[in-house]
Amino acid sequence: MNRVLYLFRLITIHPLLWIVIGLSIVTAHFLELCLLLGIIFIHEMGHAAAASFFSWRIKKITLLPFGGVAEMDEHGNRPLREETIVVLAGPLQHVWMVALAYGLVSVNLMPEDLFQLFLSYNLMIFMFNFFPVWPLDGGKLVFLLLSLKSSFPSAHRLTLILSWVSLSIFSLVIAIAAPTHINVWVIIGFLYFSLYHEWKQRRFIFMRFLLERYYGKKSNLRTLKPIEANEEELLIHVLEKFQRGCKHPIIVEADGKEKGILDENELLHAYFTEKRLTDKISDLLFSY
Repeated sequence: MNRVLYLFRLITIHPLLWIVIGLSIVTAHFLELCLLLGIIFIHEMGHAAAASFFSWRIKKITLLPFGGVAEMDEHGNRPLREETIVVLAGPLQHVWMVALAYGLVSVNLMPEDLFQLFLSYNLMIFMFNFFPVWPLDGGKLVFLLLSLKSSFPSAHRLTLILSWVSLSIFSLVIAIAAPTHINVWVIIGFLYFSLYHEWKQRRFIFMRFLLERYYGKKSNLRTLKPIEANEEELLIHVLEKFQRGCKHPIIVEADGKEKGILDENELLHAYFTEKRLTDKISDLLFSY
């Protein structure tokens, strides 16, 4: 119960949403808006509840004029299984909501027209959230999938590129099929802005990932994945090979032979604490 109350205290409403609510009252669409916001709210609470179960740090749950977002103060160092569950916990809420509504309409406790509207809203939000565009749930799943094989910066960059392509295709389809659908264009504009902001911040996001890995709460990284590095490689270039969900011993090689092994924490310590920003990886061997 305390955890539920804590989540409710994190709920905020975007100021523009009040304007949308006012317009819905004036245009006699208040019931439809309440239905839509209720579905979005439960969707976001699903994310938040799963994150709370794994003791994630939740910043806030915001209801927007065109959706919602549960913001986490985590930076890519949680186990990939946990992150997958948190991402899927939102869309899974639509399953029980539709099942409950079907039960209610079956016993005549919900009007058929309201059920059809509720069903269409759930399907729309469910399908749209799996669209492979960051920061939608589908985009986050793409990032997690790419993280299984690629380093953090590579997976993040490729996720954003694929998101740009997907959103551009979607924009073209809307321009042909429904060019006057203002609500859809507002959402598309928001997604383009989010992608642009994420792309501009990608280096900062990578540094935050490394900082959290070094200073933050240590996650139980069970997968051991050695990184082979030439002794002439720069420290930062080796750090750019770090993956989510993996612990990295660094095997330093010279002329195809192993010259030494470093722990990933030694690299992070040298970079962030000792400020050895331009050192080669071989310089660390002599230090440690």
